[in-house]
Amino acid sequence: MARPRQFEEERAVEAAMRAFWESGYEATSTQELCAATGLGRSSIYNTFSSKHDLFTRALTLYMEIRTANILEALEDAARPVRDRLRTVLGWAVTAPADDPVGCLVVNSMIELAPRDEDVAGLLRKDLETRLAALRAAIESGQRSGEIDAGKDAGALAHFVVAAISGMRVAARGGADERTLRAIADTAMTAV
Repeated sequence: MARPRQFEEERAVEAAMRAFWESGYEATSTQELCAATGLGRSSIYNTFSSKHDLFTRALTLYMEIRTANILEALEDAARPVRDRLRTVLGWAVTAPADDPVGCLVVNSMIELAPRDEDVAGLLRKDLETRLAALRAAIESGQRSGEIDAGKDAGALAHFVVAAISGMRVAARGGADERTLRAIADTAMTAV
């Protein structure tokens, strides 16, 4: 019995996400997408209008998963705010062993956003969501006395995003866990 089309599409998008994450948009060929998804070239183009369409769906899936995890961690009112921030920074230190190195969002920001308004728009929307959650957590920490109330919460939120992005780039460049942990510890000192 054939699997439902929706299942095939979801599985293909997830497989494509991992391929794009590993190699980037330009470097991922249609043949590599076929190998990753298990679909033939015609099936890919019948299901997705283009490589770009498949990429934007893969990027959207990646952001939905990652941002949901970040929001869940930052909104966990049962934990001190500094612990929540350390958790989010920690994910840039130790990624699951089966994940490609780096971050599809950061990679896409560098590779595509300067020349692709669709991708840039998706990335801006995701960034706004993460910044709002970070700012809310930081402001909560300021109210509770965990974080210096004299610091600009918006600037700290941007700093945390920049630190995580930098850690992802450093990891992709070969930085080891000890180096990444030192960056996260320094970021926590700044907060």
